[in-house]
Amino acid sequence: MEGAYGHSAVRQMDIFWWQDRKITERRNRLSSDIRPSTLLSRESVTPGLVREHGVKQQSDFGIDYPIKRETAPQNFLKLFYPFHYSVGMAVEKQLSGSDLTRHQTVILWIIHSKGEGGHTIHRKTIERLIGEWYELGSPAISKVLRAMADKDLNLISIRESKASAREKIIRLTKKGQSTVNEMMKRTEAFIKLISDELTDEEIANGMEFMSRVGAIVEGGFAGQKE
Repeated sequence: MEGAYGHSAVRQMDIFWWQDRKITERRNRLSSDIRPSTLLSRESVTPGLVREHGVKQQSDFGIDYPIKRETAPQNFLKLFYPFHYSVGMAVEKQLSGSDLTRHQTVILWIIHSKGEGGHTIHRKTIERLIGEWYELGSPAISKVLRAMADKDLNLISIRESKASAREKIIRLTKKGQSTVNEMMKRTEAFIKLISDELTDEEIANGMEFMSRVGAIVEGGFAGQKE
């Protein structure tokens, strides 16, 4: 084999074998590491079983059970990067689809969620909001907006504000609105695949948690003790 493929190929095959072995070992460990220690397969732990008997699966992210206020910061940090990049990027990929860039996607989202009637917004509002999420300066934003207004994409129109010639008004075109509708429909279908695996209580608690954390952070920790 070494003569046919060379040492590098053999080494690569060894790496693949080692990785596959580690993945298998991890799956076996996760399937048996259930709290309390009950001999159940991972597939047999259903939401109904969790509700009825209190059987709790060990988190893939090493969360410490039982969940306590005292360990919340440590557990939150264990979840942060996996959730931000695995879940967040998966949702963002659905939003972008195959045709939009990340910056085009977030601009369409801002227009849809913050714009007047979901279709019209001031350029300065886009610049302020996108600046909270990305390190994107005014020239770069202008470049993205021009590309979105170009006839090849034709997602938005850009016109001067009646109040000030220096201010621009951004509005979705018919194609832009259709793109947003498709974007939302596609992503909602993806998120439904996730929510179908959750109980009503998990969904409600998760939504409330994310909403409260978002409000606290955006509010600048107004209630934080000195």
